Order: sequence, then C-alpha cells, then structure tokens
Amino acid sequence: QVQLVESGGGLVQPGGSLRLSCAASGNFFNIYTMGWYRQAPGKQRDLVASITGGGNTNYADSVKGRFTISRDNTKKTVYLQMNKLIPEDTAVYSCKTDWLGREYWGQGTQVTVSS
Repeated sequence: QVQLVESGGGLVQPGGSLRLSCAASGNFFNIYTMGWYRQAPGKQRDLVASITGGGNTNYADSVKGRFTISRDNTKKTVYLQMNKLIPEDTAVYSCKTDWLGREYWGQGTQVTVSS
C-alpha cells in the first residue's frame, strides 16, 4: 500500500513560481518512478513530468525549461518546481506511482495562474 499526499498549490500571477510537494509512504520509495500529472477543466489528465528511482527525468514539451521535477529519498518526497507560470498551467496537479501492478494517486492540489 502506498499513500501520496500533495501540497503547495495555490493562486499565482502569470510569471510567478510555485513548488509542489508529494509525500509518499512505503518502504521502497527510493525505487518508485514518480509522476506529476495535471488536469484542467474539461480536458484529459496529462503527464507533466516524471522521475525514476535513479533520477532520470522526463517532461512534457509544454513545460520544458520552466518546470523541474526532483526527489528527496530521505524525505520520501517528490517536488515539482514550476517557474514562469502561464494561465494555461491552471489545473489540478496530482502525483502518481505504480507499485506491484497497481496505480496510486494523491488527492491533487489546485494550481491557478491568474492576474
């Protein structure tokens, strides 16, 4: 069983920054591949960024150069640093991992980019 809890969302002006956190339970966090996803109203949920246990990262084209995913295995936490935010980044952001054939999702955190 894996539990994921996100935090760090909020309202930010265009051009601003936010850092999201996803705290995980479980004894094998250091080998989980972790992903951040987002879903805007009326749209499908899309992968934003992912990071393997070894630290390899992958980003959606729309966030490359603006977002950075990282992890701290000692804290069992994965982060998403979001810079140069634009209104199109407004969405519910959720973290996800897969373990022993099951998907585990957090509850999500709202990010709103607006002036």
